[in-house]
Amino acid sequence: MKPRGKFITMEGPEGSGKSTHARLLVAQLQDGGYSVIIAREPGGTPVGEAVRRLLQHDAGGEGMAAEAELFLFMASRAQLVRQVILPALAEGVCVVCDRFADSTTAYQGYARGKDIERILTINEMATGGLMPDLTILLDIDVKAGFERLCQRNLRHGVEKDRIERETQDFHERVRAGYLDLARRWPQRIRVVDAARDEDAVQADIWELAQHVIGT
Repeated sequence: MKPRGKFITMEGPEGSGKSTHARLLVAQLQDGGYSVIIAREPGGTPVGEAVRRLLQHDAGGEGMAAEAELFLFMASRAQLVRQVILPALAEGVCVVCDRFADSTTAYQGYARGKDIERILTINEMATGGLMPDLTILLDIDVKAGFERLCQRNLRHGVEKDRIERETQDFHERVRAGYLDLARRWPQRIRVVDAARDEDAVQADIWELAQHVIGT
């Protein structure tokens, strides 16, 4: 029987660099001889990508109910876990995921004001109880994060998506929520200062990942 692969999630507010650092971590693991795949939320499967398109843009210009948003994220996650993550872990493959359950708790729970404990319960149902071996929380000041976000969007010629267009207060609550989750689960969620240069941030991420991969 193959040893189970390790499951690492990358979290953070907008502009924290989590997608970039997830890709860098995958490259480092591959260079180290590990079998690894990258996934993203929402997305990662045909079902998840369809959900992603719904979540990023208002359908027909209509506002999306917070409850609809919540369950769309859960649907994408449930599919990703069963179609991609669990099979990979069972084969001994490491999985690095750009966002996972903590995103929903931070955005739909803390920022949208929905019941945190209820969201945690629904998350457990969606994931079948799967928990990351390590969650790397890239923390950055909201204003600094949005400066990065605007620069990235300008480079790629894209506009802010539906959630990126939320108010600064909304994103402050997201950040505060993430930090609260890190205090609640300090062994799993490790906070990395994402305001520094890319190499320094990635060095910290690699050190944290090595501790988990080596166990």
